[in-house]
Amino acid sequence: MSEFFGSVWWLIVTLGLLITFHEYGHFVIARRCGVKVLKFSVGFGPALWSRFDRHGTQFVVAAIPLGGYVKMLDTREVDGAVGPSGLAGAFDRKSVGARMAITAAGPAFNLIFTLAAFWLMFVIGKPDFLPVIGPVDHLAASSGFAPGDRITAIAGKSVETWTDASLSVLMASMDRRDLVVDVTDAGGANHQRTLALSKLPAEVDERELGTQIGLSPRQWPIPPVIGSVAPDSAASRAHLEAGDRIVAIGGDAIKDWREVPEAIQKHAAADHPLDLSVERAGQTLVLSVQPTLKPADAADGTGKPQWLLGIGARPVDPHYDATLRYGLLAAVPKAFGETWKQTRDTLGMLGRMVSGQASLKNLSGVITIAQAANSSAQLGPAWFLNFLAIISLSLAILNLLPIPILDGGGLLYYLIELIKGSPLSERVQVTGQYVGLVLLMALMSLALYNDILRNIS
Repeated sequence: MSEFFGSVWWLIVTLGLLITFHEYGHFVIARRCGVKVLKFSVGFGPALWSRFDRHGTQFVVAAIPLGGYVKMLDTREVDGAVGPSGLAGAFDRKSVGARMAITAAGPAFNLIFTLAAFWLMFVIGKPDFLPVIGPVDHLAASSGFAPGDRITAIAGKSVETWTDASLSVLMASMDRRDLVVDVTDAGGANHQRTLALSKLPAEVDERELGTQIGLSPRQWPIPPVIGSVAPDSAASRAHLEAGDRIVAIGGDAIKDWREVPEAIQKHAAADHPLDLSVERAGQTLVLSVQPTLKPADAADGTGKPQWLLGIGARPVDPHYDATLRYGLLAAVPKAFGETWKQTRDTLGMLGRMVSGQASLKNLSGVITIAQAANSSAQLGPAWFLNFLAIISLSLAILNLLPIPILDGGGLLYYLIELIKGSPLSERVQVTGQYVGLVLLMALMSLALYNDILRNIS
């Protein structure tokens, strides 16, 4: 399956699962509260499938899988006379407490899904990398870190995987907060080192933080085998093919794919082609390639022009050397702990974006979600469950924001109603819905813009 179709498929799977679970929360609590549910729709637009149950609720799967809704009976939307019993079960005739419970049920069910997904992830076992440091540079080198150091704790909290370590460092780097890191060096001696993140320049973009910090995981060999050749690129014009094994570039022997970019930049020039030696079908071929020069771009972390051939490495299986796995009971507190940690980090990131400490470029939309869904699915069920849990938690938090049109906006309305003893006027509520719609569309447009910009870059 191609990356495009894979991304589309796993996006549909992701949104289908999470939206259905979210809307089912509204649906089941509405039924419990005696509200008549008219329609339960997964997706928008024309119906692909539809049926009615014995309660008269229409269940629909619609063509556009980017949302869903539960439509309940509401006196404000009824035209004509329906008789005294026709409006029994109307949502707006229920108590404020019942309406709040129904509205909060969607995000609550997303939270339940998050806990369940993390629990199952820990039971299955999520493969990862040990927090062993590979090449160091920049700030990490000046802070005393060395290749072979194994990170055991950050700020007093134990660290089991490279993912945990990198996320802790990234969050602290946004705050320019120094971190005390406990490590065991290659010789077995224990040390406590301070990663001086306060020395990071204030103007450094978040995308460049990793380069400026200079910490990278222990590296495993990547064979220098071409996995893809971009159409109408320097490589395609020189007749390079997927499967070619690069032996030498400009006379320099190549043993690992990581040596390829450096050799290209070293030997490429505008006035002469680049000689590449490759192995193909048991034969060694020497091909002349004229790389194309890409102008300087701050997004690539170098700020310098780059010579490009238009080739990509052949995918290799990750050399996982750690697995987060727990028993059925032990996984329960771990799931709660991971949910709390992800909630704290998500709220912290939102706070940083609001305060300006983090760029709004971190906001991601449906394109990035689709690509991440596809990537995580390729890594196995545990990583996909991790992805589903994080997206489900994000949906819960997003829906609880006090923005009219979201669940959080509805809860805000009902809270005001409780305090003042009567609901807000219909005019105020409608105005709020329009304002909320504008805010939501602005956020979605910004996220989509960021997605497009990332892919172009």
